[in-house]
Amino acid sequence: MDFELIQRTAVAAAYDGGRVLRQYFGKLIQIKKKGNIDLFTQADLDSEQAIIKTIRKKFPDHGFISEETGRTSDKKAAQWIVDPLDGTTNYVHGIALFAISIAFSLNNEIKIGVVFNPFLAELFTAVKSYGAQLNGQPIKVSSTKSIAKCILATGFPYNFETSLRPIIRRFQQCLSACQGIRQLGSAALDLCYVACGRFDGFWEQNFSPWGMAAGSLIAHEAGAKITDFSNQLYNIDKKEILVSNSHIHEELISLLRVKDR
Repeated sequence: MDFELIQRTAVAAAYDGGRVLRQYFGKLIQIKKKGNIDLFTQADLDSEQAIIKTIRKKFPDHGFISEETGRTSDKKAAQWIVDPLDGTTNYVHGIALFAISIAFSLNNEIKIGVVFNPFLAELFTAVKSYGAQLNGQPIKVSSTKSIAKCILATGFPYNFETSLRPIIRRFQQCLSACQGIRQLGSAALDLCYVACGRFDGFWEQNFSPWGMAAGSLIAHEAGAKITDFSNQLYNIDKKEILVSNSHIHEELISLLRVKDR
């Protein structure tokens, strides 16, 4: 399989989706809700359609797992995992911290990852076993070994009411141990910021796979350690993720170890 062509196609699709997001930014008329705080806009849908159209021109027989249109096939070995707008709430409020996330999976293994912030013009890419890049330059995780000197990031699930106590407890324990915690509102960017050393670690729970698929590969290829909260290997079907520069991973596991009730 031509992974170079797949990566070029993923990048082209990300730029096509990015043009849609730039056109709508600050001009949205109608905003819908999928839940109490889970927003949906025409920009999400049009970006996804632009991305899928670009990919299908090159690979018409591939399957898709995407946020807005769901799963097109469970049987295809080649799957594209697409989040056309990761950070919709930021986008709606005019905050330019959002991204397009596109991953390519072959036989349930992610091989290509692309995350693109069209407003900051930052393109994060990775190919399995070939490292990660930001705008064509190699990136790697931080080398910070003391958690007291670390900047961490986290995200809050849309259904936080069902697990509020452990979420707050984990946040409290990590906040007391580190230099600071950031909540960008885009898991894809959080993962990429760990990959390039801006953040030293990131955790989240109760999320959907499309926002994590590309970024998790990019972080892994940049040298990050990725597990669930129990230190078991992560895959996109899990509902917990912990990503770190590896030096602070064991300490973060301890800080995240709380009762779920």
